[in-house]
Amino acid sequence: MPSNIPEIQFKGYAVHDTKNWTTFELIDFEPKPFEDYDIDIKIEYCGVCGSDVHTITGGWGKPTLPIIPGHEIVGKAVRVGPKVSSIKVGDRVGVGAQICSCMKCEQCKNDNEQYCPKAVNTYSSHYPNAEKTLSQGGYSTAVRAHERFVFPIPSALPLEEAAPMLCAGLTVYSPLVRNGAGKGKKVGVVGVGGLGHFAIQFARALECDRIVAFSHSSHKQDDAVELGATEVVITGKAGFEESLVGQLDLIICTADVSDGIPLREIMSTLNVHGRLIMVAIPNEDLPSLMSSDLSKNGSFLGGSKIGSKKEALEMLDLAVKKGVKPWIEMLSMKDCGTAVKAVKEGNVHYRHVLKMDIE
Repeated sequence: MPSNIPEIQFKGYAVHDTKNWTTFELIDFEPKPFEDYDIDIKIEYCGVCGSDVHTITGGWGKPTLPIIPGHEIVGKAVRVGPKVSSIKVGDRVGVGAQICSCMKCEQCKNDNEQYCPKAVNTYSSHYPNAEKTLSQGGYSTAVRAHERFVFPIPSALPLEEAAPMLCAGLTVYSPLVRNGAGKGKKVGVVGVGGLGHFAIQFARALECDRIVAFSHSSHKQDDAVELGATEVVITGKAGFEESLVGQLDLIICTADVSDGIPLREIMSTLNVHGRLIMVAIPNEDLPSLMSSDLSKNGSFLGGSKIGSKKEALEMLDLAVKKGVKPWIEMLSMKDCGTAVKAVKEGNVHYRHVLKMDIE
């Protein structure tokens, strides 16, 4: 290795068995070959996402093991490829749930790179040009990513606060702006958790007129109001939807609707041609719906996948201007097993962030 290129040890906390998914072992790993548009990032913090749990437990299918999860990554750029133009060594940067795409398809050319058919996830994904190399995530010392998927972090935003925004924040920000959230709009958010607490804040930052938080019980009611909800509706109460029928323009669903959430009743609160966008991706099937559940108000049920780099930069800028902040609980990275267990059990208020401790 040339002397002007820093020596980086790629090592991280890995799961070897989906049945023992809280047991992590420190391993060395080999990143993909360095290319002209690549950036190496020395990781300082990594957020813990529900996607990490779905993957390491095998809930989304059997992963290739061992696997190092983590895709809410922040740190400093320590190596940049010769064709990289937007990032320089020493910059504060972050990476979300994707690190590469084909760069050639219609999606990539139109700020929809997260929908690229050849998208490479930050972990548990194979590269088109290095098929034997498995991507590994941010519970580690370093990550190598294409420039398109590396985001400069504003100086006013602490790195530990930026980390959860790069997946959880972007996952709700993108469907909000793509579906018209803003002045004059009435928005609902299902679930007050890792995703939902961002959705409420970004709806407020986008100046929506009405923000309705749907929560199964009342124990998060005060939090929802503090985050920016104008009202809180308890879905565990029979007839909760009756006072809201036909009123909301957009609903962002951040909760697992396979776990007893009344999807049919929540959709009835949409206005004519209102939209319910699913951003939670549970292991189980969605509850059944009748065609009449959609035709009553001409509503739409759709999905969303993270967000584009353009949206990520807009989101980070808005977060600084409007004071959007994650509610985080910090842990040392060696305690990642404790963190994923808490996420699985719903005992996080509202996002764990891991601090680098690997020497």
